[in-house]
Order: sequence, then C-alpha cells, then structure tokens
Amino acid sequence: MTRFPIAFQIVPLIGLLTVVWFMPESPRWLVKVGRDQEARFILGRLRGEDDGIADAEYQDIKDIVKLEQENSQSTSYFAMLFGIKQGKLHTARRVQLVVWLQILQEWIGIAGITIYGPEIFTIAGIAAKDRQWVSGLNNITYMFATLICVFTLDRIGRRWTLYWGAVGQGICCFCAGGLSYATQQATGSSKTHIGGAAVFFVYLYTAIFGATWLTVPWLYPAEIFPLQVRAKGNAWGVVGWSIGNGWCVLLLPTIFAALNGKTLYIFGGVNVLSIIVVWAFYPETNQRTLEEMNLVFASDSWFNWEAEKNFARLSAENPGLVHAARAGSLTTDPETGLPSARKTDSERQMSLSAKQG
Repeated sequence: MTRFPIAFQIVPLIGLLTVVWFMPESPRWLVKVGRDQEARFILGRLRGEDDGIADAEYQDIKDIVKLEQENSQSTSYFAMLFGIKQGKLHTARRVQLVVWLQILQEWIGIAGITIYGPEIFTIAGIAAKDRQWVSGLNNITYMFATLICVFTLDRIGRRWTLYWGAVGQGICCFCAGGLSYATQQATGSSKTHIGGAAVFFVYLYTAIFGATWLTVPWLYPAEIFPLQVRAKGNAWGVVGWSIGNGWCVLLLPTIFAALNGKTLYIFGGVNVLSIIVVWAFYPETNQRTLEEMNLVFASDSWFNWEAEKNFARLSAENPGLVHAARAGSLTTDPETGLPSARKTDSERQMSLSAKQG
C-alpha cells in the first residue's frame, strides 16, 4: 500500500497532459516568437473587441518586446543576482524579494506542521491510533482552502492577502502552542477538551495558509520580473523555496527535540515578522502590467513607500507610458533604461529638471 499513494499521483498528471493542448499560449510569448496574429486573436478573446483595449494592449506588447530585443543588457542568472547591466530595472532587488518571500513561506510554520503533524497532534493529546487520520484530514483541509484564494486574491491584492494570512496564522500558532502546553499539564476530561482545541487551531492555521501564503509567493515572481527574464525570475523563486524548505526541514528535528510544542511560538513570531517585511519591502502587483512594475522598481530605494512615490511621479510625468501606442510609439529613456513615451524637447527638459529637483 505504500506504493499506491505515489503511483496514484500520475492520474491527474495524465489529465493535465490531455487538457494542456487546449490552453492558449501567452500573448507576450507569441509576440516574442513572431506569432503576432495568434497573440492578437487571444487578446481579443480575453479583452473583447468593442472598446479597443485589446488593440491597445497588443500594440503595447509589441513595442515593449521590440525594446527588449534591442536592449543589450545581460539576462544571465549571475547578472540578475548581482544587477549587472540592469540599469534602473533593479533586477537584483527583485531576485532578493522572491527568494526571501519563499523562505518566509517555509518559516511561518507550514513545513513544520505538514512534516511533524503527527508529533504535534501527539503533543496535543491525540491517541496514537488516531494521529495518522487526523493528520491526513488536516492536509485535505489545506487542499480545499486553496479555493478561497480564487475569490479573494484579485479583490484585496497580494499584500493584504499576505497580511491577513500572517495575522491569522500567527494567532493560530500562539494558541496551538499554548494549548499544547496546557494539554500536557491537564488531566482527565479537561485534557481531551484542551487537546481538541489545540487541534482546531492547527486545522485553522492550515486552512488560512492554503488561502493566503500558499499562492502569493509562487505568483509574485511572475508579476514583478521584466518579460525577457520572467522565466528565470520564476526559477529564482524555486531557489528560494528550496533554501527555505531545506533549511527548515534540517533544523526542525533539533528544534522540536529541544522545545517540543513551544516550536509553534517560533512560527508565530515569524508570522509577526513577515507582516513588517511585506509592508516595508514588497510592492503591490495586483492589476498592474509588467511595464508598470518596471516603473515601480525604478526607485533606487528598497522601501515600498519610496517605490510607490517614484511610480506616481513617473506616471505623472508621462501619463501615456503604458498606452503610448495610441498616440505614437515607445522609446527608451537613456537615463533609466526604462520604456517611455516619445517626448518633445521641451517636455524632456521639464522632466529632467523635475528629476534633478
């Protein structure tokens, strides 16, 4: 029976292999490889044909792809990590953000609760014969909770999804840790009730994680990197997950042996820390194009509030930046290396004076 759970996983993979041929390609990728008509057709299906949005987005993509092909910056993993020849794109900063977001994802507690679920339930007073099915049911709860994110992620944005997830997870970790300790001190029927409460908070933690922190760290890399390094940006996210998961799994046996149920307090503390980190360093990506994210990261400051101020300033200086194709074409700002709408000499001088001021 130990081989069946592993072998059964091939069933949904076969289903995916069957339906993936009916999924449309990304319009950006199609334009990049010269399949323009297919790209325009897919944009028309996605945006509609009535208000001209599809045409505007199609032209924007063509202009940006042309700029990227003309840009001689290095796109190797090494260049991305150290920001070599990246100009104002600040790719190195983006790499650090996606790597550390994945590391945080592991240290907020999910690795410990998933791997050491049976031990946690033992601490909470669950009998040995019940530990496996209680742990398995917890993982099923985790799976169905991911559906919540489908309805909330684009409504409240990435940052607020991480915020409420960290708050809920932190509360659950502190409560489960305290109740686990109380279970060890209790006797009789009270031990059963307290242990049941501890299990409830573990279940609630898992559900909140599935609805929040499970999704955003994997989605964020695809939303912040320029198109020409987008795939490699996602790869850096996987690097961060590997570091976080490996680091956490290697240390958890020692931590659990020393602290027992108090390990959950560490997870709760990391959740509190993650709120501060996300607030300070992670820009919102919801409803922003890749071109707009280049402007967000054009700031020399790591802090999110400075990035947003700089984004607002650049947008005000050049309101036609993203949809410049409606009036003309895009060019490259020689100072920043970022795409910009074509300006007159007087407009360029005014922009330069504003930057210097």
